[in-house]
Amino acid sequence: MARNDGIDRTFARNQDLPTLDDVAKVQEHNEREKDSYSNQDIDTTQTHRNVHFKKPTDSYAAMFDQMIADGVISTRGLKADAVKYGELLFDVNSAYFHNHGGYEYAKQFYADAYKAAVEIVGGEQYILSAVMHADERNRAMSEALGEDVYHYHLHVVYIPVVEKQILWSKRCKDESLRGTVKETITQVSRSKKWESKPVLDENGNPMLNAKGKKILKSSYSVLQDDFFNFMRAAGYTDVERGERGSTEEHLTVTQFKVQAEQQRLEAVTGQVTQTEQSLEDAKSATEKQKKKLEALQKETKTAKTIALTVQDIEAMGKKATFGNNITLTPDECGTLKRYAVNGIIANADNKRLKEKLASAEKTVSIWKQRYEAVNEKYMELKQKAQPFLDALEIASERVRAFISAVLARGKETQEHQHPARKRGQDMEI
Repeated sequence: MARNDGIDRTFARNQDLPTLDDVAKVQEHNEREKDSYSNQDIDTTQTHRNVHFKKPTDSYAAMFDQMIADGVISTRGLKADAVKYGELLFDVNSAYFHNHGGYEYAKQFYADAYKAAVEIVGGEQYILSAVMHADERNRAMSEALGEDVYHYHLHVVYIPVVEKQILWSKRCKDESLRGTVKETITQVSRSKKWESKPVLDENGNPMLNAKGKKILKSSYSVLQDDFFNFMRAAGYTDVERGERGSTEEHLTVTQFKVQAEQQRLEAVTGQVTQTEQSLEDAKSATEKQKKKLEALQKETKTAKTIALTVQDIEAMGKKATFGNNITLTPDECGTLKRYAVNGIIANADNKRLKEKLASAEKTVSIWKQRYEAVNEKYMELKQKAQPFLDALEIASERVRAFISAVLARGKETQEHQHPARKRGQDMEI
């Protein structure tokens, strides 16, 4: 399973089309040949927006037969039940295109992806059809965002071929020709096209396991590497490679969509959670500064009331019998001296407290601004994520049941189509 970390990743999947019935069904779906579809997400009013990078000139089977007749491909030496058709699916989660402008950006992305497909297949002449679907509505995102969001992806139907050298047999009359190359044909071969490649060390030599056998890299992994590296080289540096060692090669297209949009939901939810924590931190810091301010205000008020009242001071001393002198008792003199000193100290303390008070008020103002900024961001994110959260809460059981049903059907179909897997044979995508 892909990590739910909100990162946009490229997906490339290869699917065998073993029978002509499979080929016909894929053609009906890709070319939108039916009037109605069981997939309710297909919006036929938007089918005109689908983009063909290579449009088929006939049915897929008829084009295959014509390629044989023209000598473009050869089925010489193939078994009757050999796989002759394949389909590549290239995909990135819907949110990636929605965040980059939608339809026009998707067209450019998949135009470049088609170039990658040509290289992977081995030439445009072996591609029967390449179409970007732009009419499959992403229901979850559409309902959450309150607008139509479409899941853009690329289907490429092709003929898997390899170059094969035909040698002169031992029965050749000219002994000098025996064992040499008689001709080179383009042979239809799914097994050779997608055979696993050896893993190379830093010196370019095949790596061996404990038993001395070559360590092979699965064809699916090679396909993922090739597609990712091509798109990175084309300038799409904001996407990551699909996960290594995952089970994504066995997922259906529907499962791809469910997983991709679940990642999108969890990413937004994570942002809301992080912002909520920041908001709580800002609230806590603001309250702390308020308490400091209140303590300083109380301390300042107390300092102002320490000095004697005016009435107490004016009542001190008696007028002398002669002249205008005032006589003080020793206690009154000592008291005035003491309060004179305390007054000077109090004035200094008051000045210091006023400075601290002004600083605290400024700090509170700063934290208040920070709190308001974080709160505003939180409300925006919460508003953006709320439809996702509401939809998830309402439909969580239905989604889990849907995914379980899809997984069960996918497993049942794979076991039915590929019974050899039960016997432990190595099957590729």
